[in-house]
Amino acid sequence: MKSNEFLEKSVIEWAKERNITGYESRFVQLAKVMEELGELAKAMIEEDKEKIIDSLGDVNVTLIILANQMNFKLSNCLEDAYNEIKDREGILKNGSFIRNK
Repeated sequence: MKSNEFLEKSVIEWAKERNITGYESRFVQLAKVMEELGELAKAMIEEDKEKIIDSLGDVNVTLIILANQMNFKLSNCLEDAYNEIKDREGILKNGSFIRNK
């Protein structure tokens, strides 16, 4: 299995080769993220495991490109988000985590 760092760099290189890494097209890329999320939702409704896996990968690819367009690394964004939530406490209610205030 390839490392996440290698894959992230590979996605960025792929995007550069196709000239889709410019800051000016970040909203186009955001629309692509949303499109891929819609495909994920459809796959989940249909309980299509292969399509779910494909869609999760596509969401990641589009997010990596979007982060890069804005001069971020998605892995750093993930690390920041994890550091923010890692000590949260709360309860599970109707399948949703509700954090303590």
